[in-house]
Amino acid sequence: MIDLIFNLRNDRPQLVNSAFLIENIDQLQSGIFSDREIDYIQHQIENNKKFISLNYYYHWNYIIVTPTNSCKNDRLEELRKIGAIVAVHIKKHEVNFVNVVDNLNDYQLPLAFIEGLALASYSFKKYKTEKPKGQKFGRINLFSQNITQKNLEHLESVITAVYKTRDLVNEPASYLTAEKLADEAVQIAKNATIEVEVFHKEKLQKIKMGGLLAVNQGSTEPPTLTKMEWKPTNALNEKPIVLIGKGVVYDSGGLSLKPTENSMDEMKCDMAGAAAVINTMDLLANTQAPYHVIALIPATDNRLSANSYAPGDVVTMYDGQTVEVMNTDAEGRMILADALSYAKQFDPELTITVATLTGSAVRAIGERASVFMGNAPQETMLKLVESANRTHERTVQFPFWDDYAEELKSDVADMKNIGSNLGGSITAGKFLEKFAPKNFIHIDIAGTAFYTKEREYYPIGGTGYGVRLLVDFINNYNNKKTIAE
Repeated sequence: MIDLIFNLRNDRPQLVNSAFLIENIDQLQSGIFSDREIDYIQHQIENNKKFISLNYYYHWNYIIVTPTNSCKNDRLEELRKIGAIVAVHIKKHEVNFVNVVDNLNDYQLPLAFIEGLALASYSFKKYKTEKPKGQKFGRINLFSQNITQKNLEHLESVITAVYKTRDLVNEPASYLTAEKLADEAVQIAKNATIEVEVFHKEKLQKIKMGGLLAVNQGSTEPPTLTKMEWKPTNALNEKPIVLIGKGVVYDSGGLSLKPTENSMDEMKCDMAGAAAVINTMDLLANTQAPYHVIALIPATDNRLSANSYAPGDVVTMYDGQTVEVMNTDAEGRMILADALSYAKQFDPELTITVATLTGSAVRAIGERASVFMGNAPQETMLKLVESANRTHERTVQFPFWDDYAEELKSDVADMKNIGSNLGGSITAGKFLEKFAPKNFIHIDIAGTAFYTKEREYYPIGGTGYGVRLLVDFINNYNNKKTIAE
């Protein structure tokens, strides 16, 4: 949970732990710095320094220089990264607050700096027995004539949602079972006045959700399907947008046991799609987004036991289609497929799956972006790319030709659950398409959900990827202004 305090101030800032955001040295108010300091700052700017720190022994001041010759999205990301640098400096020198002094002419720029600063300040210490020493960073004071209280509150809500997503992803499977994940969604829904319903194992058996139940066979913990619904009275969409997040709380691979070194170490993160979707719903409700959105969270672990579903099994899915199981480690698509079929009853105008689905996506483009694909109109696809560029939660569109579905043909069932070892992320998407409502997008976040080393404003562990992307996309879905504006 976020424990940073955000304050919007209109008085004159004290020259203590202040970060001055400027485009050029002329924007520094006269009389603030000495002639010698101005000479030093000017020299650093001439040497293309974007982050300049001034040591006053008992406190610090910072000069943040944002270039004007780059595109808007690049400037936003540059400021997020500098915010992350400041966060490292603050932690090292035990600074407990910072004043952000906005000298820029675009309200989004200082917000991006604060966003990077706050996201980089995250840590997951729940299971640490030794308490941190020294002062803890806990407050950001923003001095700006361009930013409203509503802008700042929206940003704080975004940061909170990302923090909560990271917390869920970082929880071990010994704590975060499928039922516990459902409980977390229920609590979030209660706090945000979202309608929620949880289907437990008995109900799932009654409605014959075969894919989810098959994956769960090897587990001692029961599966769940959680439905969350945000339906404001001023919704701009007549039909809902449906978000579906993969909730595999731990993935051993089942009988197709993961073979490679370290391949199971990070598998508590296989529910990162579910975490992102749950907290996207929380953020949409907290910011009163004018869109009707439904979330579905199929959840289970994928364990190895005498009862585990096996290669060669034929599973009858929720919609009656049959699937020949060729690999039990292709479990995510099995539970998502049932949720996609279930979503058809809502007649959605757009359905989006978010999942740590395939290693193929990581091998294709690495860990700097997700891959996405689908059969939604290209205009909708381009809106997703625009949101990815604004938030820097980047995406790469993959082809979605029907040729790839040929690899899923089975001699004994309607389809197989995997294709060949080539183009695996696309064949996984084509598998999902066979169950999806029309206008479908699949986002594979296998490379972006969890990092084993720090990167800019992303910590080790859960990144919270997807929340900022999805909320920006939904808020701009009909070319309406975002709630923050």
